[in-house]
Amino acid sequence: MSRSAPMHDMIRPLAWLLGKWRAEGGGKGQYPTIKTFEYGEEVEFFHVGQPNVQFSLYSWHAESRKPLHREVGFIRIKPDSNKIALMSAHNFGVADIQEGEVKDNELKVETAGIHRMSFSPDPETKKLSRTFQRKGDKMEQVMYMETSNTPLTEHLRITYSKIE
Repeated sequence: MSRSAPMHDMIRPLAWLLGKWRAEGGGKGQYPTIKTFEYGEEVEFFHVGQPNVQFSLYSWHAESRKPLHREVGFIRIKPDSNKIALMSAHNFGVADIQEGEVKDNELKVETAGIHRMSFSPDPETKKLSRTFQRKGDKMEQVMYMETSNTPLTEHLRITYSKIE
């Protein structure tokens, strides 16, 4: 696998995402059913010359440094459009496809399909919605979540600095 392969023309509208981004802390996790927490996270977007962008997100509790969420996946663009699909697998047993659009330095998606392990605990995740927006060497991610108990509500907000 070579991350130095030439960029596939189809992913050029996502070139602004490419690289490694990190927030040591300052991320805010909240939800009506949990205690608010601060977290850090590293996210990497890269390509190997195929018509998709691969990504990984790794977060940790800001105070204890204990690992939290892990997520890996791919982003594809519908040919001749700004429509995208973000496909991901999460370490808590959920796999989802989120669809939306990329425009300038912003990507917005929401759940098109979601599956979970048969033995996942309740409440069930029903919908996710997220935005990545880049401003210079900073990028913000905001995620909303709906569960079987709670309507769509802001869950995560973090601002990364570009490190590579």
